[in-house]
Amino acid sequence: QVQLVESGGGLVQTGGSLRLSCAASGLIVSNYAMGWFRQAPGKEREFVARISRGGDSVYIANSVNGRFTISGDNSKNTVFLQMNSLKPEDTAVYYCAAAKFYGSDTWSRYDYWGQGTQVTVSS
Repeated sequence: QVQLVESGGGLVQTGGSLRLSCAASGLIVSNYAMGWFRQAPGKEREFVARISRGGDSVYIANSVNGRFTISGDNSKNTVFLQMNSLKPEDTAVYYCAAAKFYGSDTWSRYDYWGQGTQVTVSS
């Protein structure tokens, strides 16, 4: 049974940093394309970042480029989202997702999802 468990969310002030973790079980993250998405109240789920199978390539959404980075630790079977210089508009529930073959900016292309972790940035 595949499980993706996000952690690391919380309340932070504008300009602060958080590091989200996505711990996987039932799959090997290096064999999947892994992505981070977010969803704010009343808004569509939005692509944030993704890393290719094997970790050779990363893709970052324009809205967070230069502030967020995605990485993986195969020894921990975990994917991370480092978020710096946070802004109030980054407030959302952040989700980790896994795609069996190719990653995408489109959430529907992913096969497995975590339950999400709340990130709140105060102004």
